[in-house]
Amino acid sequence: MTKNHSTRRQVLKTAALGGAATALSACGGASDNSAAKGAPAIVGKKRALTMVTAWPKNFPGTGTGVERLAKRIEALSGGQITVKVFAAGELVGGLAGFDAVSGGQADMYHAAEYYWQGKSPAFNFFAAVPFGMTANEQNAWIRFGGGQELWDELSAPFNIKPFMAGNSDTQMGGWYNKDINTVEDFRGLRIRMPGLGGEVMRRLGATPVTKSGGEIFQALSQGNIDATEWIGPWNDLAFGFHTIVKNYYYPGIHEPGPTLSLGLNKGIWDDMSAQEKAIIQAACDAENDIMHADYNYQNGRALIELTETHGVQLKRFSDDILRELGRLSLDVVAETADADPLTRRIYDSYQAGRRQTRRYQKIGERAFADARDLIGDDN
Repeated sequence: MTKNHSTRRQVLKTAALGGAATALSACGGASDNSAAKGAPAIVGKKRALTMVTAWPKNFPGTGTGVERLAKRIEALSGGQITVKVFAAGELVGGLAGFDAVSGGQADMYHAAEYYWQGKSPAFNFFAAVPFGMTANEQNAWIRFGGGQELWDELSAPFNIKPFMAGNSDTQMGGWYNKDINTVEDFRGLRIRMPGLGGEVMRRLGATPVTKSGGEIFQALSQGNIDATEWIGPWNDLAFGFHTIVKNYYYPGIHEPGPTLSLGLNKGIWDDMSAQEKAIIQAACDAENDIMHADYNYQNGRALIELTETHGVQLKRFSDDILRELGRLSLDVVAETADADPLTRRIYDSYQAGRRQTRRYQKIGERAFADARDLIGDDN
């Protein structure tokens, strides 16, 4: 047996023991009896970690996902690592997680990396960029195309170790209080849209606004903004945007596969054993895939409710609008590469990964989806 196979076997054995210990505990404290009989400790050092998030408490998908992630870390560690989750505003503001973890005020954050573009525009590539990668493509690049190593290099000077830890899948184009028939219709609009997508809107003549999730409904209902994107049907239904406006546009070109991330204080990460690191990585990998599946299922259900029960008008941006959005998006994304040499390397790597995965997607999943549409939605 090779050394790598032996190490992998030990990690899997550790995870299994952690899950078993948690299951015993759930059945009436049997794990305490096991400890008394001399069962081996799963992790030798107890850690009580805090996680701040950009999401409202227990919000479907994002909020429930971070709670699930925290519980999985505790389960895999046999209770030796606990994580207390703070929703946006409970410990720090929804957009303040990066600074809190970097400075040691909190141990982890869960958010979208484009919120930190003020630190470096390169962070956008590890969340979403306009006309960029889908969720599957993003996962492929970060895991196998060198993306994780570049992300680590970008985050290390800020004292943060990053992980993929969720994905909300392709987003909708947003809610608008008027019809958007031409490019000119964007001019003068105040629209909630963060990241590089917001810059694309600015170049169209709109005014982009960055607001955390919990602030959007009030801003839209009071007329402080004219349009907003958030995530997709599941979360948009939960926020009740359909009670304010009925125009719901697609596709969402600004976030084709938005990765959500866990950022861990690097000092804590460096202090962890190999076993603890494997637990954190495994928990994040699991949540990255589970949240994506959750969104895929729930978005379909919510879209039916929005359109058939609440009278939402589903509208597609015209080809002329999409072409102009595409032209501006390519310019905006390319310009980020001029920020510094590291951002240039990240941009080049991202673009290479996008070209490679896209080539197969055209004749793979996308071609199949087009073929399936030929037989209709009911078949």
